[in-house]
Amino acid sequence: MIISEDLLLKYGAFYENYEPGETIFYEGNMPKFYFQISSGIVELNNYHEDGKEFTQNILRHGQSLGESFLFDDKLYPTNATAKTECKILKLPKNDFINLLKNNPEVSSKMFRCLADILYNKYIMLFNISSSDPISKIKTVMDCLKGNNNKNQYSYEVPLTRQQLANLTGLRVETVIRTIKKMHNSNLVKIENRKIYY
Repeated sequence: MIISEDLLLKYGAFYENYEPGETIFYEGNMPKFYFQISSGIVELNNYHEDGKEFTQNILRHGQSLGESFLFDDKLYPTNATAKTECKILKLPKNDFINLLKNNPEVSSKMFRCLADILYNKYIMLFNISSSDPISKIKTVMDCLKGNNNKNQYSYEVPLTRQQLANLTGLRVETVIRTIKKMHNSNLVKIENRKIYY
């Protein structure tokens, strides 16, 4: 949790519920709120001209979305869509800025969070330029698993094959074949269609 829910509520945040498939904000809209996920899964995505979806990120409970866009007057470069039922705390932009000014420890935590996001974006950007599907999928799993959990097969990858395809720019068929290849090479373990890394 980036900011405690109690502190957000104290500064005027309110809960809003979203159904699966409902859009939280659209690419091209002006950022007006800080959003923090109280429950559910949110996907940040874009669509190519041919309608193919590209997933920028998948976010879960306790994570925030679109916060970096509140620090300037640029439009959202992505959509945010509820992938499951979601309960999201929304705090108006001016109230969010006041919360950061009045709570330096929260500002510091926010800067660390933004630094992590930027770091992972650099890793993923380089990853997309790779032609090796194993490398692409492994990089996504490394980013998700993080540095805290080094044990092999201890992390259940919380993504579908389609979501892995959307995050890596690969076709879903390629992801399926590659995951099987990774399983046969002992890079991942597959149990009941779940992937463990």
